[in-house]
Amino acid sequence: MNKQYQIFISSTYVDLKEERKAIIEAILNSKHIPAGMESFSASNDEQFKYIKKIIG
Repeated sequence: MNKQYQIFISSTYVDLKEERKAIIEAILNSKHIPAGMESFSASNDEQFKYIKKIIG
């Protein structure tokens, strides 16, 4: 059975744009799902709690 993982990418956004693009491409090429805060909607939850809820 092949598993597909959702992988959370945590970094600053603007100054690491090219690096984030490269890692997202590598994750997709590995048949997994990249996830970063820019993919999530706004929330009043504490940030790490919200991340865990989404990628849990």
